[in-house]
Amino acid sequence: MLRGRVVAVHGRRYQVEAEGRLLSCVTRGKRGGVACNDRVELTVTGPEEGVIERILPRDNLLWRSDGQREKLLAANVDLAVVVTAAVPTPREGLLDRCLVAAEAAGVRAVILVNKVDLAQSAAYVERLRPYEALGYPVLALSAKLDVTPLRPWLAGRVSVLVGASGVGKSTLINALVPQARAATAEHSQALDAGRHTTTHTRLYPLPQGGALIDAPGMQEFGLRHLRLSELQAAFPELRGLAGRCRFNDCRHLREPGCAVRAAMEEGRILPARWRVYRDLLRENGHSIH
Repeated sequence: MLRGRVVAVHGRRYQVEAEGRLLSCVTRGKRGGVACNDRVELTVTGPEEGVIERILPRDNLLWRSDGQREKLLAANVDLAVVVTAAVPTPREGLLDRCLVAAEAAGVRAVILVNKVDLAQSAAYVERLRPYEALGYPVLALSAKLDVTPLRPWLAGRVSVLVGASGVGKSTLINALVPQARAATAEHSQALDAGRHTTTHTRLYPLPQGGALIDAPGMQEFGLRHLRLSELQAAFPELRGLAGRCRFNDCRHLREPGCAVRAAMEEGRILPARWRVYRDLLRENGHSIH
């Protein structure tokens, strides 16, 4: 039995680094549930093959769930870099859903605005500045020109890149880890949506120490696995008002004496963030009336 780390996930096949070897592994039976950067125990079954027998306890797990589907993004990470851009047009709520997932997993998050060389980017960066007051630093750069602002955040950490298709995550990977030669593609001008260029999850060691995980681009980010209390705790602006509502079980929707609604009406909570919270409640089976 060896211990190793999962460095790539291709469907139900996993590449595991163990004692200086790279092994192509599967799990027993139809079991899945293995994430990139999981620590595992495995049995070697051939010169370059193995079977994952057990997933070792995780520090955290970043994942999304849409109905009956679950997508594990990364385990045991120190930082989530939520990549966004003014082009293609950002999908409403996707940035916030990524941030909520990071909060729920106990993973620190930063917002990275890519493609600042485009004319549309300046206004978009300013639109995101209020997120800094919530504890999310906003970094702005062009992956094609200079990724220096991001390097200090990655050094010595295991970080994961998450975000929509077409925002330039693969270009970032290529700039940070030249040997990765990740696939890149221009976003579709006709559809105003990114093409999926990464179909699997892979971990890349960084020259300055640490590692970077590239997760597939997405257009949706469901969080069906979060309970009401977990959703409320995953919004820093809601956490700060905990206990100030008239009712202890306030859902922050239409209840009288709600401190959250009052704060939003006073401009202290971003309406778009509250709408994402409301939408997540509805998707998770809660009545919003």
